[in-house]
Amino acid sequence: MNRYFIYLGYNGANYCGWQIQPNGITVQQCVEEALATLLRRPVPIVGAGRTDAGVHARLMVAHFDSEAEIGDLSFLMKKLNRLLPKDIAVYRIRQVLPDAHARFDATSRTYSYYLTDRKDPFNYPFVWNLHGALDMEAMNCACRVLPEYTDFTSFSKLHTDVKTNNCRIDRAEWTREGELWTFTIRADRFLRNMVRAIVGTLVDVGRGKMTVEDFRKVIECKDRGKAGSSAPGHALFLTGITYPEHLFKE
Repeated sequence: MNRYFIYLGYNGANYCGWQIQPNGITVQQCVEEALATLLRRPVPIVGAGRTDAGVHARLMVAHFDSEAEIGDLSFLMKKLNRLLPKDIAVYRIRQVLPDAHARFDATSRTYSYYLTDRKDPFNYPFVWNLHGALDMEAMNCACRVLPEYTDFTSFSKLHTDVKTNNCRIDRAEWTREGELWTFTIRADRFLRNMVRAIVGTLVDVGRGKMTVEDFRKVIECKDRGKAGSSAPGHALFLTGITYPEHLFKE
């Protein structure tokens, strides 16, 4: 069996998230249908994670298998892009070891969240337009608390099927360029709704509704009800996934 990693990006506005579900169109479904058309058989794919409805990906990785080795991966990529809708694009396909896994072998994932206090007719589908001043210094002080912990139950969607709420965060920071604020966070894994819950709680810190010490207590209490409201999904992007180089055959 030959296994391949497919690198793609998508605008999630028109999809019910990444993962196939019975009540709406998803990104995974569109990619599987395009692959099945080209390879003339059902082609299940496994993603590195799952983004929620309306969330975007500048970079998602998934794997699929083929009994026959695919000779021209660049040609397959071009044919896929012709079949896929305009809001999904394949960037690259790479052959990997037969046991390489897009989800379990990922060593880190990075998300970016964008907000602004300035109305803009061009970027509104991808930015949270937030009114009022924010204290970036306080928000970044709270960010520096995150790597001290591993249990992020307070920022997880309730009643999920995961075995553990432990994650290792090694980067979390706010930056600002002009009117655009960007929150970047990197970890070995993320829980359902985790980034949006963290952003919403950090905004409470920035508005003075919560102190940095309060933010720490939210994490320690392991209670989703103590954290802030989830930030809207339309401003969240999956932006990076890393893997050990030894997984790749080329």
